[in-house]
Amino acid sequence: MSQQRFRAEMPRGAPASVTMKTADPELMRAINRYHVIDVIRRDGPIARVEISERTELSRATVSAITGALIEEGLIDVVRVEPAESGARGRPRVMLRLNGSAYHAVGVKLSAHRIGIAVTDAKGEPLSSLSLPVRIARQAPEVIADLVEDGVRRCVAEARLSMRKIDGVGVGIPGVIDGQAGVSHWSPILGPETVPFAQELQKRLGARTLIENDANLVTVAEHWFGQGRGLPNFAVVTVENTIGMGILIDGRLHRGAHGIGAEFGHVKFDGAGLLCRCGQRGCLDAYASDAGILQAAVAAGCLDSVDEANPDRQIAEVTQRALDGDRKLAAVFRRAGEVLGLGI
Repeated sequence: MSQQRFRAEMPRGAPASVTMKTADPELMRAINRYHVIDVIRRDGPIARVEISERTELSRATVSAITGALIEEGLIDVVRVEPAESGARGRPRVMLRLNGSAYHAVGVKLSAHRIGIAVTDAKGEPLSSLSLPVRIARQAPEVIADLVEDGVRRCVAEARLSMRKIDGVGVGIPGVIDGQAGVSHWSPILGPETVPFAQELQKRLGARTLIENDANLVTVAEHWFGQGRGLPNFAVVTVENTIGMGILIDGRLHRGAHGIGAEFGHVKFDGAGLLCRCGQRGCLDAYASDAGILQAAVAAGCLDSVDEANPDRQIAEVTQRALDGDRKLAAVFRRAGEVLGLGI
């Protein structure tokens, strides 16, 4: 396949890992199929001619792909719009995703909570669950057990069985290699390399993927939120940790091993505050919720950090700063300056 032909057939937003070396017919079919499904998910009900325009694929290619998807039950016909009086051409067949075609589970791990949701093929939630449990100091095997219990309970509440679940996705803060399914460092899973996707997949019996949580927020914004229709944007998450996701030309930027946007551990001051990762001067040590609480203690505004309930404590110091506490206002101002400089 020539380079010109490859570029002409590859729709916008194809995975960044696709290169000329891997441009074989099977891969191209998979990419084209993905983008047709994505357009139907975003804009359906939608006609084939509009799918062709938005994916920049030929009408013949779109017809072949949608025909196969209908046979597989992934999409269905919702209505046929008759052609206008006197207009030429066939009536338009409108297509949309079949919500019951498959089901997925999403999991968000944070230091003091496990969030779980079961969705259909359209992304509509069927059940959700939030488990307030302190997992940051548990062994990875224990965390995997807790996630398994929560997933099975949430699936049961959706009136499904695990056999009906086509995939499980888990968002984790830290240095996460999603392609390998490995956490290299995480404030939750610890400093050791942990094959967490494999651990969960063994327990659940369903295909399991893990990804940096900020990357998943970025994808969610691109699919459902303020990033819809935007090919280039960045998302910064400020929670117990600081994260960043970057979309470039419609593609999630991961870097060589999934850590291309590990923003929280960009160095603000090489000889600065000690970070949880073991290094000094990371943005996370200054501007995350955990960093702000530590700064509040250093400023004499708190006796200590409440490791059992940091969410309540960060809400308390935030309100005190808004109510005029000058020392706490200075803590937040400093965090904002560091965060802004880092961005």
